[in-house]
Amino acid sequence: MKVNEIVKVLEATVITEIDSDGLEIYSACGADLMSDVMAFVKDNVVLLTGLINPQVVRTAEMMDIKVIVFVRGKSPTQEIIDLAIEKGITILTTKYSMFISCGKLYGAGVTGRGVCC
Repeated sequence: MKVNEIVKVLEATVITEIDSDGLEIYSACGADLMSDVMAFVKDNVVLLTGLINPQVVRTAEMMDIKVIVFVRGKSPTQEIIDLAIEKGITILTTKYSMFISCGKLYGAGVTGRGVCC
């Protein structure tokens, strides 16, 4: 699934747009604990989280995650936005809960490859 399709499925708002439209997403990881994200090492993953702090972007960078979706209508601070731009990470926000967001992505074909957190 392409990032622009994720935007449509989640009715998301694009906060940072880092030339990721061509990126193919195969898996999703929904977590508020960054240690869980670190245990979920996969390529082409979207991270869904309700945690709003710079550590989310730092963890995404370390795990080579190029797309973060903040759920439950949460908005990142300017510090988080600036860090994501610096690290080349696309940030989206959605009004949906993590459960609903993951379900919508799964229903749209983001089924994962192997174990998911």
